[in-house]
Amino acid sequence: MVVGLFFTAVAAIGLIRMPDVYTRAHATSKADTLGTVLTLAGVAVAFQAGVPRVKLLLLALFMLITSPTATHAITRAAYDQGIEPWTADEEGDG
Repeated sequence: MVVGLFFTAVAAIGLIRMPDVYTRAHATSKADTLGTVLTLAGVAVAFQAGVPRVKLLLLALFMLITSPTATHAITRAAYDQGIEPWTADEEGDG
């Protein structure tokens, strides 16, 4: 569970530090999904076998499917809106 919290913290830092929507989505989707799944796995280990463990595993599976899909939809919508990706050339402009 501590490892999951670490990855969630990395996702939060990536959300703050990255320059545009695409890199923010990249940083948060991967690290946050892994952090959430690892946290849920840690909680599932803490429970005894039974219905709560099955629910946590189903929730982890749901997160594995929906989080990358939502991130893809958000970045696709940003691209369709004409939001340009950040490039290294723009660093001196801002």
